[in-house]
Amino acid sequence: MTKKTEKRKDEHIDICLRENVQAKQATTGFEEIHLLHKALPEIDLKEIRLSGQIFNHKFSAPLIVESMTGGTRNGRKINIAIARAVEELGLGMGVGSQRTALEKPNAEATFTVTRKEAPNAFIMANIGAAQLAKQYGVKEAKRAVEMLEADALQIHLNPLQEAVQPEGETSLKGVATKIKAIVEGLDVPVIVKEVGCGIGAAQAKQLEALGVAGIDIAGAGGTSWTAVEYFRAKKRGDEAHQRLGETFWNWGIPTAASLIETTQTVHVPVIASGGLRSGIDLAKALALGASLTGVAYPVLGPAFRSAREAKKKLQLLLDELKTTMFLVGASSVQQLQRVPLVVTGKMADWLVMRGFVPQNYARRDL
Repeated sequence: MTKKTEKRKDEHIDICLRENVQAKQATTGFEEIHLLHKALPEIDLKEIRLSGQIFNHKFSAPLIVESMTGGTRNGRKINIAIARAVEELGLGMGVGSQRTALEKPNAEATFTVTRKEAPNAFIMANIGAAQLAKQYGVKEAKRAVEMLEADALQIHLNPLQEAVQPEGETSLKGVATKIKAIVEGLDVPVIVKEVGCGIGAAQAKQLEALGVAGIDIAGAGGTSWTAVEYFRAKKRGDEAHQRLGETFWNWGIPTAASLIETTQTVHVPVIASGGLRSGIDLAKALALGASLTGVAYPVLGPAFRSAREAKKKLQLLLDELKTTMFLVGASSVQQLQRVPLVVTGKMADWLVMRGFVPQNYARRDL
């Protein structure tokens, strides 16, 4: 792996910390998902349970820190902080693409620290679809998992980022076949995730048919990796790629729409991520059928400062989630997944046009 790749990874972190890389006009759609307040919840807030078992692992709460980084000194620092936080809270985490470590062994330590700091947490290894299309296969997937003693492998799909990035690898032919081979060749669950553009019903169905154990939708409306590449291009004076980044800044399927399409189509566990910013967002995602929720950007800044700050941020999200559950009368995640909610506005229009029935969510208590 070249120093250019390492520099790019540090640029990604720096831009996310310093620039506004959030979606502009586009939103997650969660503002049009309404949980029904229950004036007589008939439960005790202190007795609300968040724990559950997914992917053969017991989580203290349905929350993971999404894949962000690795391969550099700053990446190592962030991974250590997140690992310590999720270990203490009984959560899970993913690492960034392990391409760096697979091609440059002395970068392994920036990833392996996660298992050292989090011996009991749910940890996901990570490789990219673009690398699968080009050269990687079962051998590299196994190495990525073994490197972390990982509980699962994530394969990330980022076609838009590859298209906008000057160094991007835009041939994705044969990726589906590679995913199926990896599913069959690994002993751990394989989870396929987007990186901010969402997954629709048809592709969710296709992924399930390939045998994946879970789908992480990572919808649009939160951090835009196209925006990140926009700022990289702007710094270099690369007007062509800067324009591409600006044009596709808000591209993608809104998180709420992607989540509903996917949970209504497949039977495998679905991870809801992409612009989740509060415990209310987490509750809405779980009420829409997600098995786990994932956050990245809200934890990046705190993790860059310390493990204590990362833990503090995650604990706040869990406190907000519990409070929301109290207000809708759900004493467990299972009960939360059955509470009524109302879908309005453009999100309801989207679902109707796509053949889904948003009214069914509102009638759960009737």
